[in-house]
Amino acid sequence: MVRPPRPEVRDLLIERAAGMLARREPVSLRKLVADTDFSTMAVYTYFDGMPGLLGAVRQEGFNRLTARLAGVVATDDPVRDLAAIGAAYTSSATAYPDLYAVMFDGTLPLPDAQAADATFGQLIEAVQRAVTAGRFDAEVDPVGFANEVWMLGHGACMLLVRGVVTFEQVEPVLTAGLIRLYAGAGDDADLAEQSLRSGWAAGWEGRLPPSTPWH
Repeated sequence: MVRPPRPEVRDLLIERAAGMLARREPVSLRKLVADTDFSTMAVYTYFDGMPGLLGAVRQEGFNRLTARLAGVVATDDPVRDLAAIGAAYTSSATAYPDLYAVMFDGTLPLPDAQAADATFGQLIEAVQRAVTAGRFDAEVDPVGFANEVWMLGHGACMLLVRGVVTFEQVEPVLTAGLIRLYAGAGDDADLAEQSLRSGWAAGWEGRLPPSTPWH
């Protein structure tokens, strides 16, 4: 009798592999199934082998990020929405630190690169809306500015998920950096801070650490 697929088995294999990769440990079939009720054949059953599993690990990080970003609702304040996207991004990274640590490992396969690119596209769209609304200067390149915002946020997220800094340490630095970026793009600094506060709280969806002053 053929057993039906078990989603929990697939998820467990992905999470175990992500943990090994994040800790820079060799990913072996025996370690993956240690202390479970399934055999090493599960890797072939669910992923057609180790390359498929490694690709699924990297893709899963983007899938969960996509799900988190789907909760960001556009408003009439595009700068607030830009901040909300960044907050949702940070929230996803800290919720799934092992997956985030390997999402951008170019040595691993990425089965659906377009789906991964779509998460960045949402950031570009928010910047474009800020330009169109007159909050950012007309000369601002949405793609270039989105990259600036992402690189700042990505650096902070990597420090967080690697345990180098705490949220309390990185939050004021990230906040100040984003306000400077927004103001440098043409926005009023006070208005930028107001939008950032609103979007940051919305993007965390109530998962903001209790010690933050914006909770």
